[in-house]
Amino acid sequence: MSRAWLFLIVAGLLEVAWAVGLKQSNGFTRPLPVAVVLVTAPLSFYLLALGMRALPVGTAYAVWTGIGAVGAAIIGIVFLGESRNLWRLLSLLLIIIGIAGLRLTSRG
Repeated sequence: MSRAWLFLIVAGLLEVAWAVGLKQSNGFTRPLPVAVVLVTAPLSFYLLALGMRALPVGTAYAVWTGIGAVGAAIIGIVFLGESRNLWRLLSLLLIIIGIAGLRLTSRG
């Protein structure tokens, strides 16, 4: 795996962290979740930018947001009691298939 993809994967995981932190911050009223957001969001953007040095913008952005969306949804389902209905799970599976397809067809 190239460094660009490693940067992109870590950036996506950090996107999950800041998205969940944003939810937990209750509108930026809880200091610890706000601190998580303020640390992880810029780091996520920075690593995304590093990944984009070698990867096409469309691929990098789609994978970054895909990892963030799937990760946040999984955290929501497992820890926050969010819906786990069949259509939602199938939709998440389609995002995962899309991410895999972009990885398999990328040159970076």
